[in-house]
Amino acid sequence: MRALFLRPTKFILFKTVIRARFYNTQIAKLSCDDSELLWYLSKVLVKDALQVLEKMPSRRDGHGRVVDWTCLVTKYSRGGWVDEARVLFDIMPERNVVSYNAMLSGYLRSGRLSEGWRFFEEMPERNVVSWTLVLCGLADAGRVEEARRLFEAMLERNVVSWNSMIGGLVKNGDVDGARDVFERMRVKNVVSCNVMIGGYVEWCRMDEARGLFDRMVERNVITWTSMVSGYCRSGNVDEGYALFREMPERNVVSWTAMIGGFAWNGFCKEALLLFLKMKGDYGTKPNGETFISLVYACAGIGVPQLGMQLHAQLIVDNWDHDDYGGRLSKSLIHMYSAYGIMGYADFLFMKHSNTRSVQSCNSMINGYIHIGKLEQAQNLFDRLPIRDKISWTSMITGYFSVGEVSKACYLFQIMPDKDAISWTAMISGHVQNELFAEATDIFFKMRSEGVSPLSSTYSVLLGAAGAMSYLDSGRQFHGLLTKTHYELDLFISNSLISMYAKSGEIDDAYHAFSNMSFRDLISWNSMIMGFSDHGHTDKTLKVFEAMVQSGTQPNSVTFLGILSACSHAGLVHKGWEFINAMSDVYGIQPAPEHCICMINLLGRAGKVKEAQELVRRLPFKPDHAVWGALLGICGFGKTNAQVAKYAAKQLLEMDPLNAPAHVVLCNIYAANGLHIEEKALRREMGLKGVRKVPGCSWILVQGRVNVFLSGDILHPDVGEILSALFGNMSESQKESSTVLYD
Repeated sequence: MRALFLRPTKFILFKTVIRARFYNTQIAKLSCDDSELLWYLSKVLVKDALQVLEKMPSRRDGHGRVVDWTCLVTKYSRGGWVDEARVLFDIMPERNVVSYNAMLSGYLRSGRLSEGWRFFEEMPERNVVSWTLVLCGLADAGRVEEARRLFEAMLERNVVSWNSMIGGLVKNGDVDGARDVFERMRVKNVVSCNVMIGGYVEWCRMDEARGLFDRMVERNVITWTSMVSGYCRSGNVDEGYALFREMPERNVVSWTAMIGGFAWNGFCKEALLLFLKMKGDYGTKPNGETFISLVYACAGIGVPQLGMQLHAQLIVDNWDHDDYGGRLSKSLIHMYSAYGIMGYADFLFMKHSNTRSVQSCNSMINGYIHIGKLEQAQNLFDRLPIRDKISWTSMITGYFSVGEVSKACYLFQIMPDKDAISWTAMISGHVQNELFAEATDIFFKMRSEGVSPLSSTYSVLLGAAGAMSYLDSGRQFHGLLTKTHYELDLFISNSLISMYAKSGEIDDAYHAFSNMSFRDLISWNSMIMGFSDHGHTDKTLKVFEAMVQSGTQPNSVTFLGILSACSHAGLVHKGWEFINAMSDVYGIQPAPEHCICMINLLGRAGKVKEAQELVRRLPFKPDHAVWGALLGICGFGKTNAQVAKYAAKQLLEMDPLNAPAHVVLCNIYAANGLHIEEKALRREMGLKGVRKVPGCSWILVQGRVNVFLSGDILHPDVGEILSALFGNMSESQKESSTVLYD
């Protein structure tokens, strides 16, 4: 009677809660009898529970009843109703080892390890399943040493026990221990190998993973997918894609692993093309993980229409209702922030406030910085309940990007936890704002506080030293690298080549290049540009030949260096050969800068008319730089006044106040005796207010930068400098030596 009295109110509500719990855990739907039984079990109303059990469909023989009741214990414990399952277990008239294992599994699955361990010790009978369940529970709780001792104490082990021990060690970071257990296995199956490969992949030990993969007699789709994912995670996308193409069977997880591998490694176009192939040629239906990778790929491509089209498709197909733990909305916020479409990003940011993550906040901050809205970025930053290192570093970088050095420094000063990346951002920001001395001071302070510089830290400083021709500083950083690094990585080696080449020490640049164990495209291009800038044409061409033989594909920068070298040496035939090979052999469309190199090459060879014809045949509209180059080569001879007039006309139409164009044309007029035209042009310059910016040079002496302008007499030591250059001179001679010429 008591149960019937409660049924209209509390029981109905309890039944609703139970059904919601089972729905959320994706367990089979509950019947009315299940709901009623759970109610009585939760109140430990044993007689009422037994009555419900009698009504439920069940086999009447003893063994059948044990099986049915055991199934209910499993069903309820998996749904999270462990206490109710225990009451049911206790009232079972008969139990077997399977019943005990079902209850043990319920405790361990719900994380109630202590109760599970006590239950295990009280079990009248244990089998290999019982031991393996406890083993998994201990490993899942991070108590891996206890799991290892339990494993060694097991009287009987099956392949599941071995695999569980390997998986537990891998999960807790002991890959070497997992390998030792794996090697002890007498009989290994594909699952065993997959668990071990998964461990190698998780810790980026791809050589060992590949060795095991190659030794496997049997492989399944999980094996192949793990290897593809591992190679992509380690940055070796080419090897990952090669394996992907060899796969005898693919599922949606395999496709998604490869699409994600492309997207996360910056090959966004390839990710989208592979998705189209997946849907079109193979008809594989994507899942939520696929779309998350695609959203990041669209962000990387930088085409807003494409990303918006994908978002619309997600809405149409109702994918946006399942947010995958906030990861889909996070990817969309990142995409719109990367596009600078902050209205959409903010809408999604507010809509998914319940699953908002610090990553989404950082995406929003970077998005505002990207479009120059630092005030809004700062407002969001100030409102964040949790800020990570990325939040702080993004704001610091943002202020540096607009020249707000003091605000950036203030944020860095109050930043609670500075890491190597934030220190590097400070150094890079000062270099970006031409504060090299301050950047160097920050670098040494970084080291004094025990923070190890990154490769990118040294790269920033070496790049600045090269750009400013601060050879002494560059050598100091190189010496420090030699003391602190056993082997220089690719990033630093490339920076050293560039620094020495820009500082005039081409031999040291080549020495750094020669010592590299591996070279990428940047390495080859840096050396080619270095030799080219120093006029070593033969060496430039030899490095290019070695580059091609190594299998490295040249790009537009490579050919810029080659054409520049040909220009210095007057190799007209070679120049034409290379510029034609760009499109015919390598599929690279010559850009304006390549055409400028050819114009200079032809001009040096006295082929001004040929250069003019080249400009007329260009597949694109020449810009002011191209016309400026053509005008510049007209000064090499006295018969090019007409070409000069034509080039100057085109250039001045684009840039009427271009001072160098006026000066060059004046000089050509003077050289050809066209003094009337020269005077007219000078008068026009005066009316326009056109003035040539004086040339500038600088030198670093004892840590001080000395800057000199053309005709500069303001330096305090100008007298001594001129005497050192020209010997003893009178005051009038010194003054005349500072006259500003065109």
